[in-house]
Amino acid sequence: MSNPRRIFAIIIGIIALLALAAGVVYLTVNASSLPTWLPGHAKHGHIVSATHSKRGIAGVAVGVVLLVVSIGLYISSRTTSRAPRWR
Repeated sequence: MSNPRRIFAIIIGIIALLALAAGVVYLTVNASSLPTWLPGHAKHGHIVSATHSKRGIAGVAVGVVLLVVSIGLYISSRTTSRAPRWR
């Protein structure tokens, strides 16, 4: 049987990696070149050379925080699963 805390840590880790990826995209890609599924995409015909730095910083910050939480949960799930069982 899997430890639910470990499964939760893996799910949070995946969300953290997605947030980090979105943050990097927001920081590096111009608003007119953003993929259409990301909020803040400029319409065709409007040439925008600025990046969405606030959204990028927020995405990276959320990704880092979630990654730290995920690692903490994963480590704590390993230590609790190794604890001796008393009968």
